[in-house]
Amino acid sequence: MFYGIAPAIVLVGLGLSLAGCGYSTGDRAASGGLIGAGAGAGISAVTGGSPLTGALVGGAVGAVGGAVTSHDDVNLGRPLWR
Repeated sequence: MFYGIAPAIVLVGLGLSLAGCGYSTGDRAASGGLIGAGAGAGISAVTGGSPLTGALVGGAVGAVGGAVTSHDDVNLGRPLWR
């Protein structure tokens, strides 16, 4: 049971804390999704889960976290693709 809850808590924390990259809502959702997908795949691989499932869940959580934040909440500067 611990292996299912701990990665989810870490993933949500990472997604919400790092999802604020960029100026627009789309930028933050895209960067949050990418960061969340990477974190989710890594956490799933370490804990013995499916990296694909972890990437999908992490990407979704990160994208939502980025979309619901404003540039005033967390501003990590311009995204690399701009």
